[in-house]
Order: sequence, then C-alpha cells, then structure tokens
Amino acid sequence: MNTDVLPQGARIGRTAIRVSDLEEITEFYRTVVGLSVLGESNTRSVLGVVDTPLLVLEGDTDAPTRHRSSAGLYHTAFRVPSRAALGDALARIRDHWQLGGASDHWVSEALYLTDPEGNGIEIYRDFPRDEWPRSDDGRVRISTEPLDLETIEAAATGNTQAPPGTDIGHIHLEVSSLDAFRDVYVETLGFEVQTTVPAASFVSAGGYHHHIGANMWHHRTGPASGRGLSWFEVILPETQALDALRDRLAGSQATVTETDKGISITDSDEIEVRFLVET
Repeated sequence: MNTDVLPQGARIGRTAIRVSDLEEITEFYRTVVGLSVLGESNTRSVLGVVDTPLLVLEGDTDAPTRHRSSAGLYHTAFRVPSRAALGDALARIRDHWQLGGASDHWVSEALYLTDPEGNGIEIYRDFPRDEWPRSDDGRVRISTEPLDLETIEAAATGNTQAPPGTDIGHIHLEVSSLDAFRDVYVETLGFEVQTTVPAASFVSAGGYHHHIGANMWHHRTGPASGRGLSWFEVILPETQALDALRDRLAGSQATVTETDKGISITDSDEIEVRFLVET
C-alpha cells in the first residue's frame, strides 16, 4: 500500500450546506434534485436516497450571505447511475426550476443549476471508466463540450426521485489560491492531480476523473464564510488509510481534530474536511 496517496475506494461522503431558509431549501432538494428527507428538525435537514444520507442542510437565519470575495462551494455534484436517471433529473429541473447549463465532459454527462440561495449543483452520470480518454502519463482528460439534451430527455422514465445508487461523486470548490489548494489536498492529504485547465485543478483518489475540483475563475480572495459550504466528508475504505493519513498530517502544519468517527482538518480557505472509514 502506497501510504503517500489516498487509496482506491476513497470517495466523497456527505456535504453540509449552511442555509437561511431551511424549509424552502429542503423542499428544493426534495422536489428538484429528487432526494428524500431522511431526518428533520427546526435547525437541520438530512437528505439522501433510500437510507443513505448525502446532504446535510444546517439552518441558520442569522448567517450572512456569502461575500463575493469568499472562497467556498462552486457546486455539489450528485452522481446518478444511468442516463435514464439523468433524463429524469432533467425533467424535474424543467418542471420545477431552471436549467443553468449542460456539458459533455468526455468522462461524464452533466446538468447544472443553482439552488434558491445560490449554491451550485451538478447532476451527472459517468461514462464507463474504460472509455475515459487519458493522456500519455495516464491522467484523465476532461473537456467541456455541448451536451445533446434531446438524447438525455429521451432516456427519461418519469421517476420523480433520485434512484438507489445516487451519491455525491465530487465536490467543486472556489479557492483563493491553487498553490495552497494543492499543498493541502495533494501534498498533504494525498489526492492526485488528474487534470488542470486555466485557473482550475482537478484531483482524485484511485484514478477517478475527480473527487475534488478547485477553481479561481471568480477571483475569490478571502476564506469561506457565511452561508454556503459548511463541511464535507471523505470516506476511506479501511482503517490503515486513516492511520497513514494521520501520519502524513503529523508532519504537516495542518491542525487536526479527532472526531468520534475519524479526524477533521480545516484547509487553507477555512473549509472543514472530515475523514472517516467506510462502515
């Protein structure tokens, strides 16, 4: 086992978003994204598929609007298991909301939208992994091409809920420094760079096209604050991977917090990343 990088099988777990209007945003993710409400209180909603939680909404009516200079969430990317499921997502978006964009990325087909409080969302499905184009050094090649929405629409089945197998395939961040991002996520945490484009970098574990994207397209300069991304999880496949990560972090400047299920760090933009082992 290479203890310098995260292992095959590492993946994104839950994402948490701080919102002002908890009731409205819960209903949005239920109706438009198709998630089920798995748990609810006056200050928190947990949404997911079947019995798998994917999204935590933290209600805070006093949280200020995210400042336009603040780092934070670019989008949460919900991965569906089939083109039919993507077609159903497109139908829900058109029935209840507004599509913001759509792209063929060579590795995936993706729909884009924004929730009522400005949090970006991607809903996508992967092409088979053996069809992903790769460069000579083995890294995945990602592009942005127009998506044939008619093909996606034709695959729809009328399902109003996200199906079993839906998960969070990746998370995309807006950062204040790509060098600082790579220092934390690549050099310290052990993700591997898969591709770079102007002002953006995409990293993953186990050769996936990307588990985390980071960009500077909107010139964010300050740390994350206010509404928006609160924290996200990285799930590791075995205890040995968590132990190896602890060892790497011990030799870094990162502040590590032990939690009930694993460890937590805060990155260079004050975004909390939680690591725990698959159960």
